[in-house]
Amino acid sequence: MQIGTTIRAHRLEKGFSQGDIEKKTGLLRCYLSRVENGHTVPSLDTLSKIAAALDLPIAQFFAHDSLSRQMNSQKLSDDELKFLTQIRRYSSSLTTNDRDQLLTMVRKFSATASR
Repeated sequence: MQIGTTIRAHRLEKGFSQGDIEKKTGLLRCYLSRVENGHTVPSLDTLSKIAAALDLPIAQFFAHDSLSRQMNSQKLSDDELKFLTQIRRYSSSLTTNDRDQLLTMVRKFSATASR
């Protein structure tokens, strides 16, 4: 997955320069360049700022993923973003079995919440 390439494509599609995104997010232009060129992977918080600056749901950056396509029209709340950031922080220490169980719980919750 090329987050940087996707960010650049959406930025250019909207007619924004890296400087425009810098002004809207407070992120340095050189950092945005590093992200777009694949040298740096942004955190979910940073990605959320970029998505807001581009007026896109954060899921748009993962559009090839089927779950993200379903979420395309939804914006993440601050609480959801904090939760995902915490999950990301701890997910590297999870075993495959633990990760599978977590995903199962999320799917069940999502199915229940969407009713």
